Amino acid sequence: MVADVDDAPWLTLLGWGEGGTQGLTAASRQALDAAEVIFGARRHLRLLPSLDAEIREWPVPFADGIPRLLAERGRRVVMLVSGDPFWFGAGGSLVRYLSPGEWRALASPSTFSLAAARLGWPLEGCTCLGLHAKPLTRIRPHLQRDRRLLVLVRDGEAVTELAGWLVRFGFGASRLTLLEALGGDAERIRHMQADETLPGDIAHPVAVGIEVAGKGPALPLTPGLPDTLFDHDGQITKQAVRAMTLAALAPAAGEWLWDIGTGSGSIAIEWLLAHPENRAVAFESVAERAARARHNAGMLGVDWLEVVEGRAPDALVERPLPDAVFVGGGLSAPLLEALWSQLPAGVRLVTNAVTLESEALLAEWHQRAGGELVRLELSHAAAIGTRRGWKGSYPIVQWRVTL
Repeated sequence: MVADVDDAPWLTLLGWGEGGTQGLTAASRQALDAAEVIFGARRHLRLLPSLDAEIREWPVPFADGIPRLLAERGRRVVMLVSGDPFWFGAGGSLVRYLSPGEWRALASPSTFSLAAARLGWPLEGCTCLGLHAKPLTRIRPHLQRDRRLLVLVRDGEAVTELAGWLVRFGFGASRLTLLEALGGDAERIRHMQADETLPGDIAHPVAVGIEVAGKGPALPLTPGLPDTLFDHDGQITKQAVRAMTLAALAPAAGEWLWDIGTGSGSIAIEWLLAHPENRAVAFESVAERAARARHNAGMLGVDWLEVVEGRAPDALVERPLPDAVFVGGGLSAPLLEALWSQLPAGVRLVTNAVTLESEALLAEWHQRAGGELVRLELSHAAAIGTRRGWKGSYPIVQWRVTL
């Protein structure tokens, strides 16, 4: 039994596709027929049948439409959104401004669902990415051989750019499926390889199915990326020590990191790679290194790293409080004092020392504040004349403590 529209919330987020009213449920049709105001993007509105409602085109940028929508509170309003409003859709952006009783969502099949159905790919085995308005380099961590990706992009030009990144990262042999206007009369599906010349008539809306192949280096799924993946000037926490440092920092989903004296940004970048909801602020006093950290973050698919040019502790003021802190450069007594006075209890702190002076500082603070003080010594096999022996690196003293 369909509920009476008069009992419904004032706003309905109605899943819409390239087929227009074809395939809408009875509840969706009833909401559409009863609407006093209908909002939607131009490509959605063109598929509307004749209705008595006031028709409002949603503006660009998206945020400009939110006050106009809220101004209609109390009327029967329908907002047309692509497919499932809460699967890379507009729903998540809108409900932040609404109380739970003000809205309802009537979903249609998402583009991801339609694409998986056309390709015969089990959706639960696919990686789904919405990159309409995000850097396409965010695909980088997902380029694992034989994986299947479903990617939403803004237009044909973005498809060409995406293929270019696949080639640049060494995955030009990946098989692409271009899925245009799924579910509509203009639906079109074409197959090609990423390193081939793409057609110039790719139409919006478009999704891309990618079967990843090629000889490019996949990003390891455990901490300690190869140093060669980072652009650096020598100021980098080396791979083995970085793996131990990340293990000590123990990133969990949705946590914040302060990476003080970030250098190449390697610790912060791997923190962000640990989970897509993680956040990090990297502090660097040398402008060239700060720029390098931003570049590395973009190329490794975590462009949301915030890099702050400035010297700690002054640069730490008015930043989101972290769950963990790594001091990679600029370790000093005033910095530790500032961290202890500024940070709440429970924050995890890890720092590495190489010099005798820094070791002495950590020994003093270990006695004062506790935690775990460990000494890391690494050696690598190297030539000694015609034979081989162990060549040691500088020992590293690592302090791990919870404030």
